[in-house]
Amino acid sequence: MKPKGPGKVSVVIVNYQGTNDTLACLEGISQLDWPIEDLEVIVVDNASGNDDDGTDGLKTISARFPTAKIIALKENTGFAGGCNRGVDAATGKFVAFLNNDARPDSGWLLHAITALEADLEVGCVASKVLDWDGNTIDFVDAALSFYGHGFKLHAGMPHEDGHDDAKDILFASGAAMVMRRETFLNVGGFDERYFMFFEDVDLGWRLWLLGHRVRYVPKSLVFHRHHSTMARFASWREHYLLERNALFTIYKNYSDENLATALPAAMALAIRRGVALGGNDPHALDLQRGVVDEQSNEISISKQTIAPAYAIDAFVEEIPGLHATRVALQEARQRTDAEITRMFRLPLHPNIDHPYFLEGFASTTKAFGVDRPFSPRRKIVVATGDTLRKKMAGPAIRAWQIALALSREHEVELVTTQVCELSHPDFTVRQVNGHDLQKLEAWCDVLVFQGFLMHEHPALHRSKKVIVVDIYDPFHLEQLEQARDLGETDRRLTVRSATEVLNQQLTRGDFFLCASTKQRDFWLGQLAAVGRINPLTYDDSENLEKLITLMPFGVADTPPVATKTAIKGVIPGIGLDDKVILWGGGIYNWFDPLTLLHAVDKLRRRVPEVRLYFLGLKHPNPFVPEMQMALDTRALAQELDMVNTHVFFNEGWVAYEDRQNYLLEADIGVSTHLDHVETAFSFRTRILDYLWASLPVVATAGDSLADLIEHANVGQTVPPGDVDALEEALFVLLSDESRIAECKANMSGLTDQLRWSVTLQPLIEFCRNPHRAPDLLDPDVVKMISSPMEGTVFPPVGWRQDVRLVTSYLREGGPMLLVRRVFGRLRRLRSS
Repeated sequence: MKPKGPGKVSVVIVNYQGTNDTLACLEGISQLDWPIEDLEVIVVDNASGNDDDGTDGLKTISARFPTAKIIALKENTGFAGGCNRGVDAATGKFVAFLNNDARPDSGWLLHAITALEADLEVGCVASKVLDWDGNTIDFVDAALSFYGHGFKLHAGMPHEDGHDDAKDILFASGAAMVMRRETFLNVGGFDERYFMFFEDVDLGWRLWLLGHRVRYVPKSLVFHRHHSTMARFASWREHYLLERNALFTIYKNYSDENLATALPAAMALAIRRGVALGGNDPHALDLQRGVVDEQSNEISISKQTIAPAYAIDAFVEEIPGLHATRVALQEARQRTDAEITRMFRLPLHPNIDHPYFLEGFASTTKAFGVDRPFSPRRKIVVATGDTLRKKMAGPAIRAWQIALALSREHEVELVTTQVCELSHPDFTVRQVNGHDLQKLEAWCDVLVFQGFLMHEHPALHRSKKVIVVDIYDPFHLEQLEQARDLGETDRRLTVRSATEVLNQQLTRGDFFLCASTKQRDFWLGQLAAVGRINPLTYDDSENLEKLITLMPFGVADTPPVATKTAIKGVIPGIGLDDKVILWGGGIYNWFDPLTLLHAVDKLRRRVPEVRLYFLGLKHPNPFVPEMQMALDTRALAQELDMVNTHVFFNEGWVAYEDRQNYLLEADIGVSTHLDHVETAFSFRTRILDYLWASLPVVATAGDSLADLIEHANVGQTVPPGDVDALEEALFVLLSDESRIAECKANMSGLTDQLRWSVTLQPLIEFCRNPHRAPDLLDPDVVKMISSPMEGTVFPPVGWRQDVRLVTSYLREGGPMLLVRRVFGRLRRLRSS
């Protein structure tokens, strides 16, 4: 049995006063490397009438190629209308458009269909088009001006080596393009209001706007008898159609913001272009001072000069219908203008080289600021739910560093829904509410966020902007421990809700950032569970790097420099010669400071000058409560009688720009944690600070940074909960000078790889060319992606929920817990 091919192809040819050209085109089609049974040829005659020699061209075509389907139109509908009539009659899975004065190479369809089948995001294949003899270029690349005039780059140049790499371009030449018939119909086909000229430009722009791509495939080759059918077309009429259709194109496809800039400038320059091309001396026709024949109501103006005036009038005439099209297109938009305008290539090209026009072009483009949409600078929002102040925790530090790095190339706003006390000269930093976030979503090209932001502001889930989700913190795993203090009912609800919050993010994000290889494997599993690992994301990158990539927490690019003394000789009970073990952050339920306290209790008998300093107890975010583990740590230190003799607590939090003073005075950095699932997928950012300050590290084994410590030999790891092993590791790194020197020496090359300028590169590169995830641009795939909002376990709202909570609080902790929870809610309401 013959294997089934990709499907039938319908080749549409529009015949317009050129039977001989059409016959040559059909002859070329008969030589294609494509099964004849999977080929349908449709000739649409645009009311061409008899040929110049009086013969009936359609009868000649039918006699020579009896299998061709001929559609005879009673009126000339132009290239756009003719092609649409051909598609209406087509039965193929694919439609291929070919000028009647073009001759396809034998592999034209084969290479085009192969490209379409290889990547479902490709909505249209642009063929390589050469002159009839293959000597000069007709089409190998596309460009567009801000005012809507399209250009064939390299047209007329000798065809030599080059232009042989497949690439994405803005639009295909109407001379030869191939699409899926379903895609062509879904995007609205060619706009018949254009008649001819720029209908291919408009189609390409719409394809990109609606989530497809246009792909130039050089092996899909066609030869074109350039403009043979246009020999009878008056230049002034062509000028009229070009100006009118360009206005149609920019009006329909630009975003509101960019249309407001481009449209008035385009209309003004259309008139100036007509005056320049018409050869009328504007000084001789000085209407202001009446330098004309005032006795007559008529003046002589060339058709070239008047053509753009009539083009603008025709645009005004079509505005009602164009507006309806525009509204539908903008509502269906899947890509931002920033993703599309980068492919304009010649946005500020003046089109004609005429001194009078060039003068007006320069002043108009400057006055209207039409260069702004084409600047490589994107508008990026970095949003966090953490506090932005001098004393910052990990999420805020990471958001700050992201904003700092991206602001070097883009216009950035760093925002928080919590307290904001910081500013920076290179980017905006501010606190925002829900209304502000809606305005920022409308303003930005890219939104980078972390935490609960999308759940708290559901409009972000509905956004069609490029969304980057920073999931370096698997907080649903943290809640397994952190929520222990809430009582069993609320603990289960909290963990389940945190999972749903993350699932909601995973169903919407276009690009995901995580901190380690092990984390990435974990997130791939959760992405698969919500349907995000599918043929479209797989075909986009088989290793899924374009969906989720590594972006670890980093360290400063410059080495730490002490600005003051902070611990030794400053903290009462810690002398200049004491050995300081630094716990470089807060105490949370998933850490194990209790084993560390027991180890230090043993160690002080061998090293009496040992001092353990906890860098922070009160979290800088006021809505993060003190956890049970912090209370237990204080209690055990008191029980072991080590407080302010061998164990010291900083009751507050150290400012971010001040932390190096503490790090540089310490002798060891320590991080101990419990043996549970959160450990396996965590990323202990405090360890990075130890490495930045060249502190030998003692850490519990089991997470990614512990693996790094072992592999790079910059410290020692110990089994979880092993007091003796921990005590011995601390002893070695406090007393063995050769081992200490070895660890410090191994850190120099390691920290170079951990600098923020290195770790942030994946996001920096993505923001240079931001794009939507391919599966989220396909409505059918989006329907199949599981929605976290269905069957959600988020707590209900209303009085019934309040009654349930009151009952739960009274049962779990009595009246005091109820009072504490009520005040907590009031405080959150005041801050929102």
